Amino acid sequence: MSTTCCTCFQGLVGRKKQDVHRRRSGSWQPTAALVPNEMTNVWASPVPRTFRDDKDGADLDLVMSSLDTDVPHVPGKAKSKSNARRRSKFEIEQLTMSPGSLPKPLAPYEREQAIRRLQPTATYEMLNQVPQEVLEEATAEAQELRRKLTKGATVVFISAGYPGKRFIFERAAALGVKSVIVDHPDSWSRALVDEGIVAKFLEVDMGQSSEEVFKQALAAISELGKDGLTGTADGIVTFVELSVPMTCRLAEVLGLPGMEPQAVDRARDKHRTRAALKDFGLPTPANYLIKQGSDLKAAAEVVGFPAVIKPVSGAASLGVKKVTSFEELESGYLEVAEELGSLVVSSGALTKASNGTKGVNAKSVVDLTVLLEQYLDGPEVDVDIIMSEGDWRYAAVSDNGPTLEPYFNETWGLCPSMLSKQQQTELKDLSVNCCKALGFTSGVFHVECKYTSTTGPQLIEVNARMGGGPVRECNRLVWGVDLVEEAIFVALGIPARPYLPKVPYTCIGYTFVNAQKSGKLTSEATAKFEAWRKLPNVLSSVPLAKTGDTVVGVKDGLSTWLCELVVTGKSSEEALNYFLKLENDAAADIE
Repeated sequence: MSTTCCTCFQGLVGRKKQDVHRRRSGSWQPTAALVPNEMTNVWASPVPRTFRDDKDGADLDLVMSSLDTDVPHVPGKAKSKSNARRRSKFEIEQLTMSPGSLPKPLAPYEREQAIRRLQPTATYEMLNQVPQEVLEEATAEAQELRRKLTKGATVVFISAGYPGKRFIFERAAALGVKSVIVDHPDSWSRALVDEGIVAKFLEVDMGQSSEEVFKQALAAISELGKDGLTGTADGIVTFVELSVPMTCRLAEVLGLPGMEPQAVDRARDKHRTRAALKDFGLPTPANYLIKQGSDLKAAAEVVGFPAVIKPVSGAASLGVKKVTSFEELESGYLEVAEELGSLVVSSGALTKASNGTKGVNAKSVVDLTVLLEQYLDGPEVDVDIIMSEGDWRYAAVSDNGPTLEPYFNETWGLCPSMLSKQQQTELKDLSVNCCKALGFTSGVFHVECKYTSTTGPQLIEVNARMGGGPVRECNRLVWGVDLVEEAIFVALGIPARPYLPKVPYTCIGYTFVNAQKSGKLTSEATAKFEAWRKLPNVLSSVPLAKTGDTVVGVKDGLSTWLCELVVTGKSSEEALNYFLKLENDAAADIE
């Protein structure tokens, strides 16, 4: 079988048809319309310039995933055997002391030496055969060309995450990518090889330290291409939070496109993030690093109240709590330290320990440093960003519902945002500038912000990866932008220029149905969750708890998520009202 594949482009800016060949691709081969709504333009443009002029829309199939793999485990949800394994040194390091024992970033001259030592990737050779101005167009033809250039590429995925992230590998296979997964031997994802979705699964013992995991992964990746099944690595990427620091370091050593490790390390350390923003002249709330209990008084004097305690390194709402007085700060600090000490990590994701779960007490492994930060009021948003070649190419603003304080549990989301166009523009500009302040020049980012009543837009955090949960589907269905596809482009060094409609295709609303009171979930509730799937304009209803499960209400702690519900509407307001009505109907079904 030939190990060379060919693509071509024609009709772009008057050029003739041209064949572009990929060499050393390997023999392995992988075995899915919405029409834009006529709506009032009340959203900020997600792109710097070109829009779609067509009215036919894209061929978009609905594929809803399970909950974001980078958020806490939901009590009562069934766990696979692979998710119950003992926590690894690698995961604990990346959770509590990132980057842990991973190697230091290369100096600029070392990066240059690494690139010079290596042969150009097959993708890079193909890119050199295509005029740069063609690759940088934001048109339908140029987007199709970028997809064709991706076909046959060998892309390494570091950690697969939970089974809910299967859609990532399905999309890669649809693009013709020869996917290689690096993960623990018991990962669910190794079965994707037998299904013909993934080319290879590389076993790495994730129970070791980050340093050893890095060495084993590097050695395994360096062997790619020798058996003729795949080519050598053209790109390396991850969609799992705890694997981001290792992924960027592997890309650096291998001379592949990727984010600079220094930028990733700054983004994963909330205290360093605030310092970088301040140096860049961007707004940042008052904050103080708490390394031990004796720091509480000084922290209170600098930050004041109300304030928020949060882990320096972490994700989602775990270990985050609002405090309104020094007494609450003292008790809250002890509570947060205890909560962090009970964390469990699986497949690169954060979870809460539950009955029968085996794990390592984080307090016995590292010093748990937290940040006290000025409380930010106002509406919260997500800004999903694509950066390529030093600048932003896409930035879409979505609304987040009010979190459930004092633990800041997430509630619902809307895409596109219902905030004013001016507010959306300010939030988008801040998010892009925060990515630049941290040192990022390319990648897919999930940025969380608030629009405060006194100081306008303020950053919560920058996640150097695609957002979890319904984030990919919201961007794909509303704007026709597939963040999985764009992340693969960036990993291969292909310029990202998403091609968008002038107006959104639809409006999406989703809610994580929180238990309103503590007790046991009734069969009436779970029956409603199942029945929602058959209702018009419901895209998905994924139960997260079972009949008889003991759940925690909003007044008694970090509330239990009962169901993930996703709906569509002619406007964001219509979608919001629809899922709130359904959610209220199920509020009393706890006994």
